[in-house]
Amino acid sequence: MDIGQGLMSAWQSIAGFVPLLLGFLVILVLGWIIAWFVGKGVAKGLHGVGLDRALHRGGVGHYFERSRWTASELGGKIIYYVALLFVLTLAFNVFGPNPISTLLNDVIAWIPRGIVALVIVVVTAMIAKAVRDLIDGALGGLSYGRLLANIAAVAIVALGIIAALNQMGVAVAVTLPVLITVLATIGGILVVGVGGGLIRPMQSRWSRWLDVAERETSRLSEESSYRAGREAAMNRPGARAEEETAETREESSSLPGQRGTGGESTP
Repeated sequence: MDIGQGLMSAWQSIAGFVPLLLGFLVILVLGWIIAWFVGKGVAKGLHGVGLDRALHRGGVGHYFERSRWTASELGGKIIYYVALLFVLTLAFNVFGPNPISTLLNDVIAWIPRGIVALVIVVVTAMIAKAVRDLIDGALGGLSYGRLLANIAAVAIVALGIIAALNQMGVAVAVTLPVLITVLATIGGILVVGVGGGLIRPMQSRWSRWLDVAERETSRLSEESSYRAGREAAMNRPGARAEEETAETREESSSLPGQRGTGGESTP
């Protein structure tokens, strides 16, 4: 009698589990197909609106040159996997409350933070590229112009990464100890170096750097004054007419010489 009841209970359990398993498989297959089509559609849509060209002009496109995917394809893959997470959540909810569904719900709740963090990194990289180009264009004639441009770009990207990690909820646990370690290392190097034996070398280097900066600053001011004076002279009324008259005189004075030369060469 006990064996019969046990077999009956096992059969009832199997009979109750099979429909749930079939529902799980149906939701999983149909959801996977829908997610695949949605991902492909998003990738084509992003490529159609010119996302790849915009990122390339903004200075972020070169990050995808060695990647397997373009920016549009990466966006489509992200949407595909996000949709697949929703499909898995719906499929596992068929079995009722379970640890896998809880984990998937936590991951889905974190996705908006990850998207915002990604947007922050992309926008920060574009801003850093623009700032670097501006500084390089303004101070490109200086020996340290490119160095200042690169330092400014790296600083902006670092701030963007910290903001992105803060958005993801890992800034306090990760970035703060790293930042403290870097600052402490720099401070220790300065204290030991300057206090131990770098006073005289640093004095000579600072003097050289200041001399170079002074020379280049004076050269830039002279060039700016020369350009301003030239533009003022060119914009003065009658300046262009005088220049054309001088050019005409030079041409007229060179013509007889050319003719004489031609006449001498003729036998």
